[in-house]
Order: sequence, then C-alpha cells, then structure tokens
Amino acid sequence: MKKTIFLSLMLTALAFGAQAQKFKPLDKSPRDIAYYPDGFAGKRKDGEKALVKVSYSRPGVKGREIFGKLEPFGKVWRAGADESTEIKFYADATFGGKKIKAGTYSLFAIPGEKEWTIILNSDVDYWGAYKYKEASDVARVTVPVSAKPAELIENFSIVFTGDSPSKAVMALGWENTVVEVPITF
Repeated sequence: MKKTIFLSLMLTALAFGAQAQKFKPLDKSPRDIAYYPDGFAGKRKDGEKALVKVSYSRPGVKGREIFGKLEPFGKVWRAGADESTEIKFYADATFGGKKIKAGTYSLFAIPGEKEWTIILNSDVDYWGAYKYKEASDVARVTVPVSAKPAELIENFSIVFTGDSPSKAVMALGWENTVVEVPITF
C-alpha cells in the first residue's frame, strides 16, 4: 500500500513537472556551426584538432531581395541573424592577409555589389550589429564577390574548404552572392 501511494505521488510529480516545462519553438533563423577542418565537433578521431570555428544564425531568403535591399550595400551587417556571428581561432592565423591572434571575435561584413569588407571585431556576446564599434575592429579585409552560384542559396551559409591542414577558405553565401576569405595557419 505504501509503495502504491509513493509510486502514485512520484508519477503525479513527474507529470506535473513535464506540464510545467515550456520549451520555445525553433528559431526562424536557427544557429549553426562551421569548423575547419570540417567533419567534427572539437576533435577528430585521428587526433586532428579544430583550427577555426564559426557560430552563426542562418536567415532565409523567403522570397525577399537580400543584398542591396534587406541588407543595404555599404552598411555593417552581422553576417547572419540574431546574435552577432562569432569566429574562434584555436591557433594564430592569417585571415585575408592580416595576422590574427588565437581567440574569439565577432564577424561582421559590409556588403557591396562587387566587393565586401569582412571585419573581425573584439566585442563579442551581443545581439545584432546595433552596438558595433569600429574602434574595436581587429582586422578588416576586402574580398571580391565571386561568380554567382548555380542555384539560389536559400539560407545564409558559411563553409570552410581546403586541401591542406595549413590553408583554408571561408566562404559566405546567401541568395545569389558568395564571397571567400583565404585563411592560413
């Protein structure tokens, strides 16, 4: 009898706890992570470690005109949505020709029709680009807009490619635009 009452009370407590918990729905621009080298989270099976990681939100085109309209040319953009995009270098690197110390930075961009300015900034952990301060820039690099992709890129994407442990390319793509930044370690 005591076991039955105890079990009944436990089940009631569990049911109440499950009902009291409310979870938020999936963000409209979900977070994602890109690593170089790709294919692992933190450490690969063969002992190879990550050299760089980008954590960002992936807004969608959703039938809108993106660059030049939603994201105006010549204005600082958070390179994603929601919180500022963050890039973590696990080792010293050269980012678009500029030497960068290992550490975590926010990643911004100034889109243009023919070229973009990609910005690494020492201020991290804030929402959007509203508190962006140029005085906190660690590096600014200018990269050309690549040829248009074969298909529309619906969700903003960042990917790393490379055929050497010491050389990578970080590509940012959305809608009909791709830019690439070379990185060496």
